[in-house]
Amino acid sequence: MTLARSLVYFVVFYIVTALFVVLGSWLFVAPRSWAMKGLEIHGRTCTWLLRLICGTRMEVRGREKLPDGACLVVSKHQSAWDTFALIPLFHDPAIVLKEELKYIPFYGWFCLKFEHILVSRDRASAALKKLVADAKDRAAEGREVFIFPEGTRRPPGAEPDYKPGYVALYEGLGLPCYPLALNSGLYWPRRQLLRYPGTIIVEILDPIPPGLSRKEFRAVLEARLEAASDRLLQEAAAAPDAPPLPPTAVARLAELAHRGSVAG
Repeated sequence: MTLARSLVYFVVFYIVTALFVVLGSWLFVAPRSWAMKGLEIHGRTCTWLLRLICGTRMEVRGREKLPDGACLVVSKHQSAWDTFALIPLFHDPAIVLKEELKYIPFYGWFCLKFEHILVSRDRASAALKKLVADAKDRAAEGREVFIFPEGTRRPPGAEPDYKPGYVALYEGLGLPCYPLALNSGLYWPRRQLLRYPGTIIVEILDPIPPGLSRKEFRAVLEARLEAASDRLLQEAAAAPDAPPLPPTAVARLAELAHRGSVAG
């Protein structure tokens, strides 16, 4: 049953996305805010269809913590789900993406229309300077600057692999930083077709104020994000409708259990 539902959703998701792209192509010449509204509606539609077809729900914790204006959001990244389902949680997000994505027909063109922040992974020093400069421009417009600090999807429970871009943004923007934890990779695993029933939890953590040193900020953010990710993993594993766990999650849970027994 899970496989059948996943196949149906796979087909429906790409049909719906194609329709949004084709029927929304006129948004290339419309105001950017209209195009962003289309992106938001696409995210809401695909999230609703996922619940309807696969029984995969979404719970958001701490949304009330977000400000109305500009801020920095640093999020874990486990699944393709993150790229569309998180959009409606924010007012006007400017997402940090790989520059090569702009060359993908339609998708890349819309990334330019949305005025996301496109970063080259070559020439690291120059890329960081451009990242910060572009982010300042977006923040000046009252937009949330949103980054996946590990740069790519990581399976639940995997060792973290934070890149330096988020630290440069924190230092350069001088804005509060909102860490965002989630467990989406348990229900929409990367590089897999299956979509499991259950509840994907997104948790917006308490903000980190501006002004910390680079070293202190990095330590605080990574500690909070990893601790929250562990809690969400443990919660999902203990749920009555727990999804199958990938090896990285099993290993992490065993490590956490061992720590608990030693501490006890």
